[in-house]
Amino acid sequence: MSETAKTTIDQSEVDRFSAMAAEWWSPTGKFRPLHKFNPVRLEFIRNRVCENFGRDPKAHRPLEGLRFLDIGCGGGLLSEPMARMGAEVVGADPSEKNIGIASTHARESGVPVDYRAVTAEQLQAAGETFDVILNMEVVEHVADVNLFLKTCAQMVRPGGLMFVATINRTLKARALAIFAAENVLKWLPRGTHQYEKLVRPEEVERPLTANGLEIVHRTGVFYNVLQDRWNLSPDMDVNYMMLAKRPA
Repeated sequence: MSETAKTTIDQSEVDRFSAMAAEWWSPTGKFRPLHKFNPVRLEFIRNRVCENFGRDPKAHRPLEGLRFLDIGCGGGLLSEPMARMGAEVVGADPSEKNIGIASTHARESGVPVDYRAVTAEQLQAAGETFDVILNMEVVEHVADVNLFLKTCAQMVRPGGLMFVATINRTLKARALAIFAAENVLKWLPRGTHQYEKLVRPEEVERPLTANGLEIVHRTGVFYNVLQDRWNLSPDMDVNYMMLAKRPA
């Protein structure tokens, strides 16, 4: 099959998240882990973007004038905060239900986000480009990781950034991020993650560097039970985030 005929969409994954779409904005619902995860990833994104583009992270709208793509945006848990910080945000997701929930919430909240039920391939084919691409908790749900990351990388403008967050394919991650999270702690519905679809850091890095991006930062993320919050960590064995940049 030619690359142009391939798709990054795993329809079973789209269906799974579509079925839970109504719960996106419930902090105690099925997306509770993402609500808990949001503070650490929002701070990480804001600070790294401001550092790259010479902005003051403490400013009222530090991302003003920057164009963001939140790919696989779900219900908009990242899209809305980015827009509130001044970014021009395109929130893209292949699920019509997710986009419907996201659009309704943004409208009711008075936050301007350009939500679209489209794929990364469709955006790239249309010639869309962005200063920042948020690729957060998505790669473990796509059908073709290499094609997906290549497609996203091609939309990063010179001097722009792409953030990737996902779960490492390690036995430690299988025990903590899948078995414990889904079966013991009940943080996630069973089947949310499949071990064989988890993505190692080098499997993220290869397609990004092959398409002109440079890896400029890597960090693990861990859940502190005593603090009831997520923190950055040098340990990338389970959850991790990676930042790539296209040279100016």
